[in-house]
Amino acid sequence: MTHTKVYPWLTAMACMLTGLAISQPATEKLPIPLSDPNRPAMLKVGLITGGITVKGYAGKEVMVEATMAPEEEEEQPKEKKNGSLKLIPNTSTGLTAEEEDNTVSINTGLRGISRKIDLVIQVPTACSMKLSTVNDGDIQVENVNGDLEINNTNGSITLNQIAGSAVAQTINGEVKVVFTRVSADKAMSFSSLNGDIDVTFPASLKASVQLKSEQGEIYSDFDLQMQKAPARVDKNDQGKGKYRVTVENLMRGTINGGGQEITFNNFNGSIYIRKGS
Repeated sequence: MTHTKVYPWLTAMACMLTGLAISQPATEKLPIPLSDPNRPAMLKVGLITGGITVKGYAGKEVMVEATMAPEEEEEQPKEKKNGSLKLIPNTSTGLTAEEEDNTVSINTGLRGISRKIDLVIQVPTACSMKLSTVNDGDIQVENVNGDLEINNTNGSITLNQIAGSAVAQTINGEVKVVFTRVSADKAMSFSSLNGDIDVTFPASLKASVQLKSEQGEIYSDFDLQMQKAPARVDKNDQGKGKYRVTVENLMRGTINGGGQEITFNNFNGSIYIRKGS
């Protein structure tokens, strides 16, 4: 039977921070033990405002550092009821962490809507993760081995020196990935609406790729064997009505004879598929 470990003291400790001026960020550094440090970990983080940086290291715990941006000072008329009262800054990050069976879930709750909170997290090298943020922050991951699911809305995604598989999607930002090794049995995808996609794979990669870039170019130093896009026919089975033929607006090809499915989808940016060592 597994037990969930919740750490409400994360918020309590943040509330105990004193002596911070409004113009200074509030920071907390906290360790989160794993149920079984000898097994791979799973990290789940969902932010509304802020960036996420994750680094693999040789330790056995998940180490979280949360930094809340200073509140903007606004010149406002003082109300009479304030009198000589002094403003007490709210330096609580509202951070919540939960660990269950080696899965660590982190969020900043409602506090993370009105204030930017950046997270820097150290994880054991063997760690899969699901990370997402919406505004005012990039997502960076390095030196991990696992399955990565990364989503951003207004920011870039950078995955460096990773092994395993990745699904990376952003709307306004670049996607840049460097693999040291790939899981041959996992499908992967990389997409951006406004920004380049730049992925480096091991030279031994065997893949079947789908490529689509509406307003950008596609480059690669792999020897891609391209295939003709198939046509789709739509017609009325009774012989009446419209007859329509559509050629797919994407390209298909293989690398080193084909293998796992990898999809690249871009609208306003170029796609770069690089051959690593």
